[in-house]
Formats: sequence, structure tokens, C-alpha cells
Amino acid sequence: MDAQLRELVPFLRDKNPQVRQIALENLLPQSVKGAHHRDIFFSGLQSGGLQKPKENDVIRDLKLLCRDQVSVAHDAFRALVNLSDSPLLITPLSEPSFLRFIISYIINPHSILADLAAMLLSNLTASSAACSIVLNMKVEVIPDDRLSNSVYPVDSRCGSCPAPVPYPKADAKELPALPLLIEAFVEGAQVVLTEDLSKRTRKSELHFLASVFANITISPAGRNYFLSPQPLKVTKPDNTTLEYPLAKIVVFTEHKDTIRRGGVASAIKNCAFNAPAHKAILSPESVQVAVPPSTVTAPGIDALPYILLPLAGPEEFDLEDQEKLLEPLQFLPQDKKREPDAAIRLTHVETLLLLCHTRWGRDYQRQHGVYEIVRVAHENETVDKISEHIERLVQLLHGEEPKITTEEDELAEMKMTPELLKELEQSSKEAVATEDKKPTEEEDDEDMRIEDI
Repeated sequence: MDAQLRELVPFLRDKNPQVRQIALENLLPQSVKGAHHRDIFFSGLQSGGLQKPKENDVIRDLKLLCRDQVSVAHDAFRALVNLSDSPLLITPLSEPSFLRFIISYIINPHSILADLAAMLLSNLTASSAACSIVLNMKVEVIPDDRLSNSVYPVDSRCGSCPAPVPYPKADAKELPALPLLIEAFVEGAQVVLTEDLSKRTRKSELHFLASVFANITISPAGRNYFLSPQPLKVTKPDNTTLEYPLAKIVVFTEHKDTIRRGGVASAIKNCAFNAPAHKAILSPESVQVAVPPSTVTAPGIDALPYILLPLAGPEEFDLEDQEKLLEPLQFLPQDKKREPDAAIRLTHVETLLLLCHTRWGRDYQRQHGVYEIVRVAHENETVDKISEHIERLVQLLHGEEPKITTEEDELAEMKMTPELLKELEQSSKEAVATEDKKPTEEEDDEDMRIEDI
């Protein structure tokens, strides 16, 4: 069987698309973790030593087949999603020209398989090296108002995403990739799902980009980007109107898709490790605020209601407590449900703990009903780890405050203690051990749930 499967590899380069399709269909089941003949895809790859692992023929072919016609590209993407859980393939799959194609493909609203490409990018950005490449990458685009995002990414052209006709005549220019991905992610949430792809403004929902943002914000450089004022539209930059990139994604903490909710929750938490940014993260949009040491201001991110809403239920509060709540949390409907995913609930509670690490953050939470929400959440919580974290949060909100007499005292509070960092990071790893697995397969074409073939 192994020899027979290996004989199929050369047919991935056959001129006949039907031959390529049949060969790939037979190889695809072996790409799943635990498959008996999975080593076919790793033949010739080596780990260790000073040399970086190089791609072999089959991986090179799969990368090329991602640009093939829809049916072939679909299986090629699926195979690479399955295989990208191996450290041996992170380097060849994170090669800049291939990442540029994936990112350009995701950005293009007409890309039919962009959800699979986003899954692959999510897996790859689990590597810090890939995150760094994405963070600094620029893609070539041509202005084109016929597309919903007003730009045509040149490198997205392939069998499942042909170039627009007529081809745009404007001059090409390079734009940073990350803000284009964020704009695509926001637009993906607005997709109206219909069976007729031609009626969709964007063909894919791109929920897995939330995991990409969560991976990128693990690094200080990634957090700095999401917490640095940027033009509202990268395609039409206007330096007089700025916005924090994090503000674009915080609104999805109650989205119907678990992947999107979880990735956004993790990105918010990662950004909360930047203590000087707490004022920007919590302040309402009506307040212009900067993140020290920068003096550039932008409207506040106003993340608190989006952190608290997943923890809130339908319970009624007396008038005195109701007045303390932020407006989006007042008079919630009787059918309001808490976040069903325990790992995501834990992430939000940990974010509140991190935001308690500065005096300003604690005071703001006290004044805006955090205690009232988490008190009721604690009464309804069934996971011991989350209950313990809520109890610690309550102690911080109700504890006596040390007197801050100098600016140095206030700055000292903004330094995260190693003990706090270690504890929160460890608790997250334990809680999401079963939730944070890399995606491997799509369960169906509607919600992209993952399972092996």
C-alpha cells in the first residue's frame, strides 16, 4: 500500500486536471494525524542540526496545487491544513512567497476557498517566525471599486480566484497585509450565507482569522500593532482619523461562531498584558487616549462591555446596581445566555484580572459594574477553575488600595509581575488544552467545524 501511494505522487504534476484530482483524492486521507502512511509527506525532511528543513517534492506540489482549479485546490488546502501540525513543515509552509499568496487569497473577496486558507494561516502562525513574517509583510494590490474591499490583491490570482475582467488599469501599490486581513475579517462577519456564491459580496466568513490575531498578539510586537492608532481604512489612509486595530475586532465576543469568539477573546487578553494600554482598552470611544510612551491619541477601544456581556445572564438587578452597569449590560433580555464555552469564559475572567493590575483599571471596573456582573456569574459557574479566578477578581476589586503618592508609584504598578504572568499563562494552557488544538479538517461547508477525514 505504501509503495502504491508513493507512485501517485508524480501524478500530482500531471497536465490533466482529472489525473491530479484522482491522485490527490487518494493521498488526502493519509495527511491526517495518525494515518498509517502519513510519512509519505515527510519523506526526505530532516529535523535538528544547523540546516533548516527544506520542502520535498510532495509538499512543493501541494503548495502549487493550492492555486489549481477549485476541486483540486480544495483538497490541496485540506492536506496542508492537516499536515501543518508538524514542526517539520512550518518552515517550508511559512516561506514568504507562499504566505503572500495565502494572505492575498484571503483578502480577495472572490476567493472561494478563503476559509481553508485562513485555517492554514491559523496553524502556521502558531510559530513565532510565521507571525513575524505576517506582521511585517506587504502585499501588492491594485485599486478596484468593483470589489467590496476596493482592492484587487495581485498574488491572489489562481484557478479558484481568477483575475477580474477587465483587468484593473490602476497602478499597483504595496500595502501592509495585517490591516487588510483585519478588514477582511470584519467583512467576513457580515456575509449573508446563501447557496448561490455569486450573490455573496465575500465568498468566505474567515472565522479562523481570529486565531491568527490571537497568535500574533502573543508577541510584544503584535500587541503593539493592535494597540497603536492606525488609519480607519488602509486602502484610503487618512491620518486625521485614527483607530486602534483592536477596536475593530472586540465587537465579536458574542458572535455565533465559537472559533471567532475564542480567537477574539484571546487577542483581547493578550493585549491586556500591556499594562500601559489599560486606559486605552477600557476607555469609551468618546475619550481620546494614547498608549504610553506614544503620544498619538485615538478613540478608546471600549472593550469592557464586550468582555462582560459573555459573562452576563438574564438576571435582574436592583435599581442601585443597575445604574452602575454600562449601558449595553442594562436590562438584558430574559433569553440572554452566558458564553457556553468554559475556555472562553475563563479567558474573559483572566482579562479582567489583568486589567486589575493597574490602579486605574481597578477603579474603572469598580465604577462600571464589573463586581455586580461577576458576582452573579460566580453563582452560576460550574467550573472550579473559573470560580477561583472570579473569587480572586472580587478580592482585587474589594481590597484596600495602597496610596499612590508619586508618578513612579503609578508606573511601578504597570509592570506585570512574573508571578502573575506565569499563573495566568499556565491556567490558560490547562483550560484550553482541549480547545486549542490546531484545525485539521472541515466538518461541513457551512460552519467549518473540524474533524479528521
